[in-house]
Amino acid sequence: MRGDVNVDKPIRVLHVTLNMGIGGTEQVVRQLVMGMESEGVEFEILCIDGHIGAIGEGLQQAGIPVHKLKRMQGFDWSLIAGIRKRLRAGRFDVVHCHQYTPWLYGWLAALGTPARVVFTEHGRLYPDRYRYKAMLVNPVMAMFTTTIVSISSATKEALVRFEFIPRKKIRVIYNGTAALKRNDIEAQKVRDNLGIPKDAFVVGTVSRLDPVKNQSMMLRAFKEFSEKYPDSYLLMVGDGPDKEKLISLANELGLSERTIFTGFINNPIHYLSAMDVFLLSSHTEGTSMTLLEAMSLEIPSVATHVGGNPEIIENGTTGILTEPDSSKSFAEALEKLCQDGPTRKSMGSAAQQRFMERFSAKVMLHDYEAIYRGH
Repeated sequence: MRGDVNVDKPIRVLHVTLNMGIGGTEQVVRQLVMGMESEGVEFEILCIDGHIGAIGEGLQQAGIPVHKLKRMQGFDWSLIAGIRKRLRAGRFDVVHCHQYTPWLYGWLAALGTPARVVFTEHGRLYPDRYRYKAMLVNPVMAMFTTTIVSISSATKEALVRFEFIPRKKIRVIYNGTAALKRNDIEAQKVRDNLGIPKDAFVVGTVSRLDPVKNQSMMLRAFKEFSEKYPDSYLLMVGDGPDKEKLISLANELGLSERTIFTGFINNPIHYLSAMDVFLLSSHTEGTSMTLLEAMSLEIPSVATHVGGNPEIIENGTTGILTEPDSSKSFAEALEKLCQDGPTRKSMGSAAQQRFMERFSAKVMLHDYEAIYRGH
């Protein structure tokens, strides 16, 4: 950490989130908790959806206190009391709320306590929409929230437009993650175990299989692309509500032999390393953690021009941005990178350099610790 942050007095931070399952928000919380562990900041986590989740269980095993409360349907007054009880018992200096619902309950619970409120918006629903209650409630909440963080400029604009939060109140802090280290031997083992030929061109994604991620468009683009390049493979790492639908679509498109659904992989680094190009086909996106991890591994990306993606990918330099929901545009980008190995390699190197400069965990941790300490 930089020397401008006072580390004399430990700061006690309670992260309030829906749960600590598998997802980008949860990965950010894990980075904050584990990365600042020796930097004079002490953490606990409170999940309000009644379960902790895989990442939370891992943190518990590492000695991080992770609590849970069960939010009832409708407006749950008892949840406010439960959070307030935890705040007072733990003598927390900061309550850091992740996503809107935890912000609402965490903000109410912090009233009358010494805890300062920090709110991070990790992304937006698709399609975004106005809520009349937000027009009345959010400006008041923002007024008494110490810091509001968005993970991209696009997310910031959505908070201003749809949530009626004053622009001057919002600070952009890009998600950061630890750089991954490539192991080509292990990556080749992944290819071998999946039955992928050594010289095959492999594209893929590591993501929740969810409608907002629009992997059906990815499959259609791969179909169009693979008709010209039949020795290519699509690797889909992850699980989610769209899994069976996507498997059926792959069969329907005649892609079942060259599209591999691995299911959830706890540590997918070698699966990422097995890819020549990383794919992100989302309808909307904040800051994709797996996109950042791919960049750290020198993998170029093809991603839709939505949300925070244009702030991460330098189009034509670290990857290619395509028209949203356009399988034709996506397929053309795949073809370009498949044909041009030197460009693919240079984009990968540039992606890794950009990651180190702007999206490493070190940068994010410094910015958040400064907020916790009131800077």
